[in-house]
Amino acid sequence: MYAIIRTGGKQYQVAAGDRLRVEKLEGAVGDTVELADVLMISDADQVKIGQPVVDGAKVMAQITEQGKSKKIIVFKKKRRKGYRRKNGHRQFFTALQIKDILV
Repeated sequence: MYAIIRTGGKQYQVAAGDRLRVEKLEGAVGDTVELADVLMISDADQVKIGQPVVDGAKVMAQITEQGKSKKIIVFKKKRRKGYRRKNGHRQFFTALQIKDILV
């Protein structure tokens, strides 16, 4: 059994026991999070597709880590003009352990 969920403006395919990194969610390490934006649920022989979400479906997950990802460098330049800008950015993330998919 797996589900397609939406969080942080992105969609993820998850199953029980999966680990994934999503955009920052509020909560401390060890807290349980309920993800209610379930777009699709697929069982061995049955598929439920939401319009836009499946009614009554939710995914239970546990927060395993709160952190920042690796730094990316943003470099802008215009040739022959002397214009150069260098910035760095580290995005916050939340690591989740999927516990259960409830229909």
